[in-house]
Amino acid sequence: MAEYTIISHAAELITLKGPKRSRTKSEMSDLAIVKDGAVVVSDGVIVDVGRSDSILREHRSTGTERIDAQHRTVMPGFVDCHTHLVYAGSREFELEQKAKGKGYLDILKEGGGILRTVRDTRQASPESLFHQSAARLRSMISLGTTTIEAKSGYGLDMDTELRILDTVKSLRDRFFSVPVPTFLGAHAIPQEYAGRADDYIEFVASKVLPQVAKRKLADFCDVFCEKGVLTVGQSRKVLLAAKKLGMGLKVHADEFRASGGAELAAEVGAVSADHLVKTSDDGIMAMARKDIVGVLLPGTPYSSMSREYADGRRLIDLGVPIALGTDLSPNCWNESMQFTISLACHKMRMTPAEAITAATINAAAALGMEKRIGSIERGKRADLIVLDVPSHTHVPYRFGTNLCSLVLKDGKRVWEKQAS
Repeated sequence: MAEYTIISHAAELITLKGPKRSRTKSEMSDLAIVKDGAVVVSDGVIVDVGRSDSILREHRSTGTERIDAQHRTVMPGFVDCHTHLVYAGSREFELEQKAKGKGYLDILKEGGGILRTVRDTRQASPESLFHQSAARLRSMISLGTTTIEAKSGYGLDMDTELRILDTVKSLRDRFFSVPVPTFLGAHAIPQEYAGRADDYIEFVASKVLPQVAKRKLADFCDVFCEKGVLTVGQSRKVLLAAKKLGMGLKVHADEFRASGGAELAAEVGAVSADHLVKTSDDGIMAMARKDIVGVLLPGTPYSSMSREYADGRRLIDLGVPIALGTDLSPNCWNESMQFTISLACHKMRMTPAEAITAATINAAAALGMEKRIGSIERGKRADLIVLDVPSHTHVPYRFGTNLCSLVLKDGKRVWEKQAS
């Protein structure tokens, strides 16, 4: 086995070398690109970065595996910091409802949306749930995603929520620790608790959360803080209970209305607030002051046939560190961070460099992992991808095709495009 692996002759080696934290404002435009770059990996860790001529001169050992990037782009693997990876079934029939003008919350009120997927997921066997989710995960890895946040939330009862998180654990064991688990039991009010929302929130906070913590099944707790779903008070109760149990906090915030979700995220010290389509000025400034990552999900309004996207340009200019996620779910079956980056540029006025930053180091910060992944620097895990393009600007420009040719996770090849 080779002692070192060297990837050399990258037209652009996008290192994102910089502060060991999320990037804001003009920092998001600095990709720290090395032309004709090379990176050296040993035991799953990056040990050297530089120009190809000097790297190849310094590492001449016969115990070295060499990968010629052939003047393509090499960059950190994508970090997808917001997904609902584990669920059963599909909701393709909702496309017609959306085309006829029904919104997300309208479909939910009629027992569709999340509640439809809850029924399907509760009925799925553990084996079926694993295999359906694994198929999506394989696709995401092939598209260059090397770390994925995976939420529960399609059980809304004790047994199914735990089964979803057990499935995430099984996927971690099978797929190189790619998924990072989040508990989202407060995703909606299940039909058996109709008219008793506070009782359900009490059940989640006092019964389900302690079991999740006891079994160490989740790193984070998330809530869907939105008018018509959970109030700020209900969301706060779940988040504070999770905080006492040692979990990191996340908030689905202000997707449809300015519901106070961003302000709540700042109040409780969440690592991220996600969606932010309708966030108030006060919420934006509260997040900027607390350095809370704003996770934008442009695939969601796209799949919902909405004309309104989060204003990425404004959020960046006001100092919020911005990350991107696919929001993979039955409502938004988007497995591609490449497509997400393209949407961010075309629909949210982000530049290619900002979108790349948002899909790597800032997305890592949204998972509290910015010191381990998200950039190509000495001492970080070797999560790397080779893109069959000469420049990062091609990623948002050439949407609708997979630009990846090689994916490394912890220095190991986990996907490679077959030669034609």
